[in-house]
Amino acid sequence: MKIETNINADGQYRILLYYKYVQIINIEQFAVDHRQLCNDIGLKGRIIVAEEGINGTVSGTYEQTDAYIHAMRMDARFADMEFKQDDYRQHAFKKMVVRIKPEIVRLKLEKDINPTEVTGKRLSPKEFHEQLPKDDVIVIDGRNDYEYEIGHFRNAIRPDVKAFREFPEWIRENLSEYKDKKILAYCTGGIRCEKLSGFLIQEGFRDVSQLHGGIVTYGKDPDVRGDLFDGKCYVFDERISVPVNQIDDVIVGHCHHCGKPEDRYINCSYLSCHDQHIVCEECEIEHSGYCSEECRRLDA
Repeated sequence: MKIETNINADGQYRILLYYKYVQIINIEQFAVDHRQLCNDIGLKGRIIVAEEGINGTVSGTYEQTDAYIHAMRMDARFADMEFKQDDYRQHAFKKMVVRIKPEIVRLKLEKDINPTEVTGKRLSPKEFHEQLPKDDVIVIDGRNDYEYEIGHFRNAIRPDVKAFREFPEWIRENLSEYKDKKILAYCTGGIRCEKLSGFLIQEGFRDVSQLHGGIVTYGKDPDVRGDLFDGKCYVFDERISVPVNQIDDVIVGHCHHCGKPEDRYINCSYLSCHDQHIVCEECEIEHSGYCSEECRRLDA
């Protein structure tokens, strides 16, 4: 039976971003029940569940998202789960999807890492901000390369990876010489760094810290206000990117076609490609949304 909720007078919606590493038994039934809960409330979004925990982003009205937070708080496993919240003008997803996967973020190691047992030191935004300018730190962006392209912390190393599971090989090939350095890792909301920092420790890195709450928390913190982050933060919903730096907002991305500064991501008009690329408004019109002339030709 659908839960009755009232849309705010101004039609305001909210987006929730959250995760929790915690053991979930009978995962198949949990996924069925959780999907029903979200549908009853009226949420839309994408949730990944695994025996190691839950990782989700959902959208709904204030009342709907409050109802979801309350329902999760009533479950002892998620009573202390942190919810990052953003206001938005509408739903940020088209439908509600709950998927079962082997991991809530896929690192695909032979010996998996349990962040409840081994992970890097969690730094508050203020602590992270204080460490960033120091000469003896190595700042690692724990996201994919296309996320880095539209925004990143200053002096952060750009990861040459297309998927999170590629990080172990990339780290072994590019960062082994820095095992005695202080490592600062960050990602969008914190979940990837939980395992990434654990992997770094497992590989023999001696001083590993991570930004607690990720970029989205850093941008809202009143002490730092997103300072030292350039560009926008890529997000996995219909917004595509969100602002971070409230002090000195700059554009770091470049148009795929003309090369001028830009931070707009669109999907290629050719559905068989659908490649996401940065493009300015003029080039989007000129190239009809295609990422290449080959895609335009194939779609003719």
